[in-house]
Amino acid sequence: MRDPDASAPPAAGPDDAPVVVSSVRGSFPWSVLAERHPALIRKVRDAFPYGPEQRHALDALVVNCVDGVVEPLAETAADRGRWDAWGGPEYYGRSWFDLPFLWSESYFYRQLLEAVGYFAPGPWQGVDPFRPFKLAELDTPETDEELGALDDLARTSADEQEEALLHGSLWGNRADLGFRLAGTAGGPAAESGLVADDTELLRSLFAGGTLCLIADNAGRELIPDLLLVDHLLRHGRAERAVLHVKPYPYYVSDATAADVLDAVRRLTAAKGAAGEAGERLWAALSAGRLTVRTHLFSCGPLAYAELPGDLRREFAAADVTVLKGDLNYRRLIGDRLYPATTSFAAATSSFPGAVAALRTLKSDVVVGLTPAVEAALDAAEGDRWRTGGTHALVQARRG
Repeated sequence: MRDPDASAPPAAGPDDAPVVVSSVRGSFPWSVLAERHPALIRKVRDAFPYGPEQRHALDALVVNCVDGVVEPLAETAADRGRWDAWGGPEYYGRSWFDLPFLWSESYFYRQLLEAVGYFAPGPWQGVDPFRPFKLAELDTPETDEELGALDDLARTSADEQEEALLHGSLWGNRADLGFRLAGTAGGPAAESGLVADDTELLRSLFAGGTLCLIADNAGRELIPDLLLVDHLLRHGRAERAVLHVKPYPYYVSDATAADVLDAVRRLTAAKGAAGEAGERLWAALSAGRLTVRTHLFSCGPLAYAELPGDLRREFAAADVTVLKGDLNYRRLIGDRLYPATTSFAAATSSFPGAVAALRTLKSDVVVGLTPAVEAALDAAEGDRWRTGGTHALVQARRG
């Protein structure tokens, strides 16, 4: 399932851990395919006045993704060849639940876009089926409170601001905790919510050159990412930033270029420090110091060990590449169930250059924990700490 555009095989990394699958009834991956995906289809169906063709296709997808088998895209689909190269012929005709979870989940979103006519000529071409949910997050009192907290943060030192914004980006839609509780990250996991904390190592990698940030979600979770980028550019911690987003809608709330513009406009419309940050981001985009980049690899079912050559060279040349969110973490680790005490450096050895992960835990995959932390979490919560989104990690390694 290597990317057909890859220039060379990636460096070898650990490959002896099992790949996550969805066939175990009651497991987290099983619940995503059996419960979350059908519910999402119904939510999308109700969010737009789709016509009979789209509504019929969505209804059929509900049945297929639970009780049916994986079907290939139409021969006329522009990306049929790409999905075939990504392993399609091996999986077509099999139950969604019997395939690697990363592949099943990715292909589900491709089929959802097919059902709503996103790629086909017609009135729904290019219409993001998740856009109403993304925009709703930006227009909330919670967002106003988070942006208002920036006024107080602006009165602290640059170092304090950086740590707060870094943890605001980490916690995403709990960004207010990042702004107000910066400094708790060094405490025990039970106090800070962090199961691993390489914050100081990560900050040492901001070396005044190029920062690559691979975004995760849009809306309220993208704004803290942009505020962190603004800070690093403003204070010379990065000369240039490249923000990688999805080329088309993916995984419900994953950020696209349109979502970046929505978030920047939300900032520029705000008062005080938030509005000033928005103006600086707008100027950085105009001047090319902040670049928005898309790549088809980001919507594929592949691990980062299989990066195509152009991305491999770009990330190798950056001071550091920061990966946001759970899906990027899963792809970085190969969506494999390594022991939680596996070294982060070993599990990410195939990634070119310095790399860091900012992630709240929402799936089973995790590495880089100490035995004591893992034992304490297991004793207190069982397996729930892995998937509940109440714990997070900052992990990094030098290139």
